[in-house]
Amino acid sequence: MNKNLLYALLIVIASSSYGILSTIVKVAMQHGFTSGEAVSSQYIIGFMLVLTIFIATQRQLPKLSKKGLLILVCAGIFTGTTGIVYGESLKYLPASLAVVMLFQFTWIGLLLDCALHKRLPSRAEVISLIVLFAGTILAAGVLNVDLSGIPIQGWLLGFTAAFTFACFIQFNSRPVEGITTTSRVLIVSFVALILICIFLNPEIVWNGKLFNEGLWKFGLALGIFGIILPIYLFSIAVPKVGGALASILSAIELPVAVTVSVIVLHEPLTSLQIAGIILVIIGMMLPTILAQRQQKKKSLEPVSK
Repeated sequence: MNKNLLYALLIVIASSSYGILSTIVKVAMQHGFTSGEAVSSQYIIGFMLVLTIFIATQRQLPKLSKKGLLILVCAGIFTGTTGIVYGESLKYLPASLAVVMLFQFTWIGLLLDCALHKRLPSRAEVISLIVLFAGTILAAGVLNVDLSGIPIQGWLLGFTAAFTFACFIQFNSRPVEGITTTSRVLIVSFVALILICIFLNPEIVWNGKLFNEGLWKFGLALGIFGIILPIYLFSIAVPKVGGALASILSAIELPVAVTVSVIVLHEPLTSLQIAGIILVIIGMMLPTILAQRQQKKKSLEPVSK
């Protein structure tokens, strides 16, 4: 398999795992836990899993430059902030609209990448974003949502979640010299855990909810699909493909979120949502397809003497 396709596949897998999280949180809420407690269990159990892997394989953190440490700390801050802010946005926004707001990270991430690398978006990227935006609106079912009466806090929190997730992808696109993937994930998840403990529900550790009342089961699933898989795979793949393409490929999270909620929670699925899911997948694949065609066209051109 072509290495570029392999790294793109890793990002798709990482983003797909994020798409499972909302359904797991909803199931946890059906069992009597709050969304804040579920998200807290995700980062607590997730960090414990990463720490176990680190102790079993390395046991010693590498020496990092100030720049490298800053990149990892910022990645951790934006990881934790996204979880906190997105959870808060759900208090003000319908779930479908919150998903649409979060998915603004696609164009935000592209603009950030263009600004950082001092370039203009390519034609393939612009076409992809247009298709993705149309698909997102349809797939989330937002056309049937009454937008009147939604407080400004909901819009601001939803947009902030999109911005912080785009920043997380950008910081993960930056390589850090002299560090293994496990060490990188350990530092990122530790910084995120600190934020979660400050702003959410760290008391689940000592009030018995985490281990005595069964919250750990949901925390384990959330930790695997929300910490281990995505951060590991993003850390490996995003530096190889770049922040712009990673933002576009991450759009797979929406179709996965909708599909899993239909299967597990038996939520309704309309024909418009199916059309939106197809559009999101097409928009996500466009940059790779167009780039391969352009590369093939160049290879077929005669070499000038």
